[in-house]
Amino acid sequence: MCAVGSGPESIEREEQFATAGPTETLERIVEFFRGGERPSAIGIGSFGPVDVDPRSPTWGHVTTTPKPGWKGAAVAPILRDRLGVSIAFDQDVAAAALGEYRWGAGRNAPSLCYMTVGTGIGAGLLIDGQPWHGLIHPEPGHIRVPHDRARDPFPGACPMHGDCLEGLASGPALEQRWGAPGHELAGDHPAWELEAHYLALGVLSIVCVFSPERIVLGGGVMEQPGLLERVAVRLRELVGGYLATPLLDDGINDYLVSPALGDRAGVLGAIALAQAASDRAG
Repeated sequence: MCAVGSGPESIEREEQFATAGPTETLERIVEFFRGGERPSAIGIGSFGPVDVDPRSPTWGHVTTTPKPGWKGAAVAPILRDRLGVSIAFDQDVAAAALGEYRWGAGRNAPSLCYMTVGTGIGAGLLIDGQPWHGLIHPEPGHIRVPHDRARDPFPGACPMHGDCLEGLASGPALEQRWGAPGHELAGDHPAWELEAHYLALGVLSIVCVFSPERIVLGGGVMEQPGLLERVAVRLRELVGGYLATPLLDDGINDYLVSPALGDRAGVLGAIALAQAASDRAG
C-alpha cells in the first residue's frame, strides 16, 4: 500500500497492489512516488524481520523472512537511491502502532503496544511515540507460551518454532487445528476459548515485561465478534490481582482495545515515520 499525504484526512493519492518479488514490487513503488510531486520524505513499514539499526551495513534490509525471494532484499537503500529522498524504515507492525498512537485508539498513550493477529502475530512497542527496538526489534509473536498438550495436542503452525504464540494462535494455526479458517467457525466453537487463552498468555507476557499503558489488539483474527472481550476476561484471570492497577481489573476494557484505523493503521504510521524523517532532515 502506497500513499502520499500528511494524515487520515489529507491523503492526496494512494495505490494498493499485491506484493510480488522484490524487483517488481520495488519498481511499482518507485513508479508510484515518481507519479506526482516528490514527497519530502518516505516512511516504510515492512514485513520482517528487518534490520532497523541505522549503524548497520544492512540497515533497511529484510533479513530472515520466510517470504520467498525477499531474504536480504535492500528495501530502504534501493528506494532512497532511486527516489533521492530521506527514508524512515521500520517493521510494519511498528508503523501500525505509530498510526494508532497519532490518530487512533492509542492516541497519546505514553507507552503503547499494538498487536496484530492474522497470518502471523506481531507487535509494535512505542515509548513516547517512538518505536522501541533494542537489540533488533520486538517479535512478541514468537514468545513461548504454556502449551497444555493434553488439552491441545496441535503441534503448532510456525515453520521456525512450532508452538510459539504465532504457531498456536495465528490465523494459519486456527485453520490447521480446526480444518477451517476462523471466519468460518461459529461463535460458540471451542476454538475461540482456546484462542482467547493463548492470546491472553501472550498479552500477559508483554504486560509483565514492557508494562504498556495501553494495548491495541487488531488483525483479521480479532474481527471475530466477542474475541477481544474473551481475551480481556482471561487476561484479568491470569493477572490474578497481582498487578495493582484498575486497568488490569475493572477498567480492562479501556486498556485492551480495538484499533480505530483498521487496515489503514500501517500506511498512516508510515506517513508519521516520514514526517519525523522530514523534520530531522530540516
